[in-house]
Amino acid sequence: MLGIIIGVGAVIVIMSVGAGAQSLILSQIKSLGSNLIGVLPGKSDKNQPPASVLGITITTLTYDDARAMLDKSRFPHIISNVAYTKGYGTLSWNANTYETNLSGSTVGYLQTENGEVAEGRFFTEDEERNLSRYVVLGSTVKNELFAESNAVGQRIKINKKSFEVIGVMKERGTVAFQNYDDQVFIPILTMQKLVAGVDNLGLIRVKLDDQNNIDSTIEDVTQLLRERHGINDSSGDSDDFTVLNAAEALDLLKTITNALRYFLAAIAALSLVVGGIGIMNIMLVAVSERTREIGLRKAVGATNSNIQIQFLLEAVIITFLGGIIGIIGGSVLSFLIATIAQALGYAWEFSISLSSVLLAVFVSISIGIIFGLFPAIKASRLNPIEALRYE
Repeated sequence: MLGIIIGVGAVIVIMSVGAGAQSLILSQIKSLGSNLIGVLPGKSDKNQPPASVLGITITTLTYDDARAMLDKSRFPHIISNVAYTKGYGTLSWNANTYETNLSGSTVGYLQTENGEVAEGRFFTEDEERNLSRYVVLGSTVKNELFAESNAVGQRIKINKKSFEVIGVMKERGTVAFQNYDDQVFIPILTMQKLVAGVDNLGLIRVKLDDQNNIDSTIEDVTQLLRERHGINDSSGDSDDFTVLNAAEALDLLKTITNALRYFLAAIAALSLVVGGIGIMNIMLVAVSERTREIGLRKAVGATNSNIQIQFLLEAVIITFLGGIIGIIGGSVLSFLIATIAQALGYAWEFSISLSSVLLAVFVSISIGIIFGLFPAIKASRLNPIEALRYE
């Protein structure tokens, strides 16, 4: 029964925690805003993420693509955009060192991402284009590197190259699983030419004046990129980029997280097989120990079907009770996880779906039937005379 309890409980916990994690992911994405669209390198199928999201480097998006989207005569609904080239590096100041995320970005970061500077300033458009060696620190990076000392005006080294700190960002925390405080903002061309040694972008995020203009702007951006990339196929099959709005990004995330939930639940369900084998062994021992009882029942008129049903019901009752205990235990554990996550400030929903409970009950009963069938048949086929003589 322990295997059934653990297996059913694990499935309940995984499904519940998966639903909670999914709600957290979706709330984080929604917090970015509904008037944003994202442009990623690489084409994606309808229900699959772009290859760049899976860690595959694709070099089809460029800085000039992002600049072209700021043409007001062609894109009247675009307020601003920010282009990113990401990396990782070691910062040093005097004897202090700190490893963190490097975020090469355009000057549109503040308006597009609603960023705020706490000390100093952000870099200008001229500094973005002139390969200036200026950086703006996230609040965590500032504290780790400078502690209580003033950071603005100091020179630090990033991967042994010297940069001047011109600002410190206001503390913002983690949004959409991106820790905005634990990163360094570098003018994007400086990041590409002097730090990362690349010419491509990882992402362009575009902010619109109204979410009702998303569809028309996506069409305009798509047409622009096809023109710039020399793509004449209007069907989209030859596109080397992906343009997503927030709703599509949410649908895509739901697809990915649901697949992950069901995969993990299937792995956890394997323990039910182990539990089922344990139930079968218990029932075989029961048949052996109750051989005389079986013989006596047959002697007073019990049929083979009566004996089969008796042992099959016993097996089903054991697995059903194990399933109920597993559901209760899994629900309690899921509730504790949700409570702890909510206490830590995460938008984590506690959710036990009726379908997962019914599935758990159905599976536990099925395990009882499948693994109780062989002992039941073995019991029903005992000869009553030999069974009564059994010692």
